[in-house]
Amino acid sequence: MAGGMRMNDRQMKQAMKKMGIKQTSIDNVTEVIIRTKSNEIVITDAEVVCVEMGGSKNYQIAGNEFTRELGAGGDAPVAVGFPAEDIELVMSQTGCDRDKAVEALTAVDGQPAEAILRIMSE
Repeated sequence: MAGGMRMNDRQMKQAMKKMGIKQTSIDNVTEVIIRTKSNEIVITDAEVVCVEMGGSKNYQIAGNEFTRELGAGGDAPVAVGFPAEDIELVMSQTGCDRDKAVEALTAVDGQPAEAILRIMSE
């Protein structure tokens, strides 16, 4: 754009429509998993946008990312779905073992502070 001209959102949408580009937000996404041969990349609290252009779909993903290893046999994911830092924080603050920390995080939807309070109030 010459001369410092800027497009507002409406103008941008109109230009994208003329070029045959359709962009839609996918609502209520809680988690996106990208599985490789050795691990999974898990994106929680995900915001996903689908961009359709030229007969193909591309997905843009934003959120909190962590990696977890696959379970035995290379195809079953490990049941733990919390960042290692959160598990370690709960363990260090409460003196509990890993299983108890994961159990508490599961009970409070992955909120470390709430998991710590839960264990300490037992």
